[in-house]
Amino acid sequence: MNDQYINRELSLLQFHKRVLAEGQDQSVPLLERLRFLCISCTNLDEFFEIRVSGLKQRMEIGAPAQGPEQIPAQTILSELRTGISEMVKQQYQLLNDELFPQLAAAGVRFVHSNDWSKEQHEWLEEYFEEQVVPVLTPLTFDPSRPFPRILNKSLNFIVRLHGKDAFGRRRHRGMVQAPRSLPRIIRLPDSISKPGEHSFVFLSSIIRVHVERLFPGLDVDGCYQFRVTRNSNLYVDDEEVSDLIRALEGQLEASRYGAAVRIEIGHECPDDLREFLLDHFELGEEDAYMVDGPVNLNRMATVCDLGDNPELLYPPFTQGLPEELRSNENIFSILDQKNVLLHHPYQSFAPVIDFIGSAASDPDVLAIKQTLYRTGPASPVVDNLVAAARSGKEVTVVIELMARFDEAANISLANRLQEAGAHVVYGLVGFKTHAKMTLIVRRKEGRLVRYTHLGTGNYHHATTSVYTDYGYLSSSKRLGEDVHKLFLQLTSLTRADDMTRMLASPFSLFDALLQKIQRETAFAKEGKTARIILKVNSLNEPQLIDALYEASQAGVTVDLILRGICSLRPGVEGLSENIRVRSIVGRFLEHSRVYYFLNDGKEEFYCSSADLMYRNMFRRNESCFEIRQKAMKEQIRHDLELFLADNCQAWELKPDGSYSRLTTGDSPRVSAQETFLAELSGPKLVQD
Repeated sequence: MNDQYINRELSLLQFHKRVLAEGQDQSVPLLERLRFLCISCTNLDEFFEIRVSGLKQRMEIGAPAQGPEQIPAQTILSELRTGISEMVKQQYQLLNDELFPQLAAAGVRFVHSNDWSKEQHEWLEEYFEEQVVPVLTPLTFDPSRPFPRILNKSLNFIVRLHGKDAFGRRRHRGMVQAPRSLPRIIRLPDSISKPGEHSFVFLSSIIRVHVERLFPGLDVDGCYQFRVTRNSNLYVDDEEVSDLIRALEGQLEASRYGAAVRIEIGHECPDDLREFLLDHFELGEEDAYMVDGPVNLNRMATVCDLGDNPELLYPPFTQGLPEELRSNENIFSILDQKNVLLHHPYQSFAPVIDFIGSAASDPDVLAIKQTLYRTGPASPVVDNLVAAARSGKEVTVVIELMARFDEAANISLANRLQEAGAHVVYGLVGFKTHAKMTLIVRRKEGRLVRYTHLGTGNYHHATTSVYTDYGYLSSSKRLGEDVHKLFLQLTSLTRADDMTRMLASPFSLFDALLQKIQRETAFAKEGKTARIILKVNSLNEPQLIDALYEASQAGVTVDLILRGICSLRPGVEGLSENIRVRSIVGRFLEHSRVYYFLNDGKEEFYCSSADLMYRNMFRRNESCFEIRQKAMKEQIRHDLELFLADNCQAWELKPDGSYSRLTTGDSPRVSAQETFLAELSGPKLVQD
């Protein structure tokens, strides 16, 4: 066991707790607190589906947890369960003791069945009969009718029964599955709500109150909700697979019924029924979470966007534009004169959509090449690519089919683009295509010009309003040549060599980063000022961590701004005294990746799609581009320094792996995200 490193699963759980802390923060608007609670629950779902399930599999074969610390998987699982149990307890305490009462006082009421009025009872009874009963299938069990298959994360009810069925057989247990077609939260009509209130009822409450109607002739002695989380890892053997789409489609179907890793059960469920469920799903007591409320809190996120309660939400803002884009001039004409750096979500993603849309309609554009990792439904980016392909342009799209939880959507996207006439290339099995690149080839005055967009985030229109990312638009000849080489690498599987403006995984990025860290170390040993700032989502690559430890010991000042996983242990005497690690958690999800090196005064700034993880360095196709223009370098330096000065939404990592939230104390209040909103967003929206 090596205690120089923090286990990635334990570090990731700490991030989920920081998200929950935003929901516990009284200074955050009320519906936003509810949203953070929902996000923390969604995060835990994925944590069980991927991380906990992986640990269970490693435990079964006697392998240690992944990572250089080499801790037994069982040890990590035990520690995780303790932390998760406490987190789940805090989630439901927050909901029941704070959010429900405060929301009710603010006019947003989740009405408990004990508090339904006569009119609400009648309306909900009619709703149950007309909207719910027709799609429910109540079940009882016998040797010919075994316990049904339970879909991953679906809402279900175990029912205690007494009496004999219509065939004279005694029944003890039944079950009801809630189809996903049914909304989990139902808004009551204003006519049966208190004046000025929005009233909501959980589907689980409606089914529980009326469940006896589903088992006529039998006595119902209890109805208890439960929800099973399953292993959702996809396994595609890159040595055996011959048809990636077919292999993925099979895996996606199987993952809906993967091995159970967690069960959430209503806290009032009696012991014998809980044991029955645990036995059926082959789970232990430690895998059961008895919850005091709905088993799927993230369904409440639908309530967070009430349009007529703006005082319960963050103040609205309009996304800004860089000065050079505030005209009606053609985007290509602008880029012929100047490169553009966008900082989302403070600045709009619309110029990127316009960039691709203009290419689709411009008769001088000959070809469009683009990588797609996540796009979301109804994507204007995809619409433009389809339009370009249909108009006869050469459109090549590299789609990563293995983008986790977006696999089915990306298969559908690939089919749509192929039907439009685009060339679709799938990401290489075993080497995900995570790079964010667009290349447009356009004829200008008899010569061909390459225009590029490079980014730190996905071409996902929805997330660009809540994720922080950088986007870079350019007509640089050398940059265009580098992007062209990277697309050749992705389509023909030839190596992109001799690039002058870019680095890329899995071939050049890791070596370059290692060399740059070692260069700062050498400068420090010579007595020169040396500094490294790295802003990424996660850090767990052991060789990079060791290089940063060596840099610290040589006297390099190292600042790490890491949203999620950090396996490096900062502030350890003789190892990492000169390393500070902080995490920013706030209104927007910090997603941008920036690498900064002082380089003896010749500062280097890079933006990248890659986090500092083993997978990003060696098992993914990633893009990294240098920022060279003086004004852009000053902007990014300003941004990094703001993150390092933040004392409102920043958390500091301690040597023991825990985080402490920074406070203003006697210092002026500094919030990086609020400052960016003030500096970069458009005119403030005026409330009525």
